[in-house]
Amino acid sequence: MSDHGNTVTDADGIAADYAKAGFGGALGWGSRPALLMIDMIEAYFRPGSPFCLPDPEVVDRCATLLEAARRAGILIVHTRVEYTPGLADGGVFVRKVPALGVLEAGHPDGLGEFVEPLRPQAGEVVVVKQYASAFFGTSVAATLVANGVDSVFVAGVSTSGCVRASATDAMQHGFIPKVVADACGDRNPAVHDANLFDLDAKYADVIDLDTACARMAFTD
Repeated sequence: MSDHGNTVTDADGIAADYAKAGFGGALGWGSRPALLMIDMIEAYFRPGSPFCLPDPEVVDRCATLLEAARRAGILIVHTRVEYTPGLADGGVFVRKVPALGVLEAGHPDGLGEFVEPLRPQAGEVVVVKQYASAFFGTSVAATLVANGVDSVFVAGVSTSGCVRASATDAMQHGFIPKVVADACGDRNPAVHDANLFDLDAKYADVIDLDTACARMAFTD
């Protein structure tokens, strides 16, 4: 144990240490938000899938957030992962995570399809990606800029992977990221919590679902 006395379970001590060092400043709210709904596809929720998460209720919480965004009339961007047959466009990512092969186009299991309550509606943007971030190699940043967006609510899966990468890249592209903690999911609660802590310390404001929905209700 270090002299700081911080362990993985010493949440208060870790938070105090980070705050003392100058982490965790609040980014505040933008004036024109969008919703990034990250990879809410069958692969993360169908039993037997290598990516299946232990908390299927995240689907319902994301559905609540999505409905709030639709009522508010804000831009909605859905992402999903798909690889060309043979996985040539998966690069070293699919070598690192061979399970991604189930997201090859035409795979008989259909694990790349959106889960039923979160299927995009007409007018909502759908972006197909091959890597973790919604921004990497896609048109997401250009779409947000063209629509005058200055901030993004980020939700979906997984917290430690594509949500984290997308929120970090949102910040790096100049958008204020608001990660909706209870509308994100991961395969392990400790990993989920650790990544939310680190995002809130360095790259995003982490908020809850009620706060996100209330804020959307006041969007012009």
